[in-house]
Amino acid sequence: MKTTTLAIIVAIIVGAFALIQTAFVVDEAQTAIVIQLGKPVGKKALGPGLHFKLPLVQTVVFFDSRILDFDARPEEITTTDKKYMNVDSYTKWRIADPLTFYTKVRTTQGARARLDDIVRSQLRVALGRYTLIEVVSHKRQEIMSAVTERSRELLAPYGIEVVDVRIKRTDLPAENARSIYGRMKAERERQAKQYRSEGSEAAARIKATADKERTILLAEAGKQASITRGEGEALATKIYADALSQSPDFYEFTRSLEAYRKSFRSNSRFILTPKSPFLKHMR
Repeated sequence: MKTTTLAIIVAIIVGAFALIQTAFVVDEAQTAIVIQLGKPVGKKALGPGLHFKLPLVQTVVFFDSRILDFDARPEEITTTDKKYMNVDSYTKWRIADPLTFYTKVRTTQGARARLDDIVRSQLRVALGRYTLIEVVSHKRQEIMSAVTERSRELLAPYGIEVVDVRIKRTDLPAENARSIYGRMKAERERQAKQYRSEGSEAAARIKATADKERTILLAEAGKQASITRGEGEALATKIYADALSQSPDFYEFTRSLEAYRKSFRSNSRFILTPKSPFLKHMR
């Protein structure tokens, strides 16, 4: 009985070991291929689920079935108008055919190297057909579509599907940036000088207009003052004349009193004869 129990335990252990060696699970985000003696087994990759293989003889290689990112290193590219620009791009890709992928590039590191070569070369070719202004403005979508399509064709034989290629950032080289910033600064200074000149001209024009209006106003005021003064003097003369015509003696007397008041105000000394006309009303 002990022998039977031991045999059962050994059988269970051997069965579990055989199950571990033969069964494997493919995750829903993965695909897998079975490798025997370095070559893929079967005509297609294995999808998610439970699968089996021969123990010790066969091995399993898993691949990510999701869309992957490849962030390329920035590269200096020349446009058709001989302008230099640093282009930073990225690629969305996935493993479309795991069997071909394993045969041609083996690993994702190998796939990244192939992506780097092909996508980079296609970017250089595509961007070299356009000017700098076209690249950074209205032609970018057209360029990216062409690069994506051409890269997809060239990488399909490697079991790689290129989903999308995009330019993440474009920068000018340092020497070009300094030159452009210098031109921008010179242009702004030219505009500032123009605005200052136009402002000075407008200020001079406004000042001249104000001086002209001031001169006209002063002249009109002087004219009106002269007219008013003349009218006042004429009215005063008329009043004096009317008063004189009504009582010449009284007018003469009041005028003499006014003259006395002004003359004798400050201890003045006079040498006059008794018969002087000035002393007429004091006698």
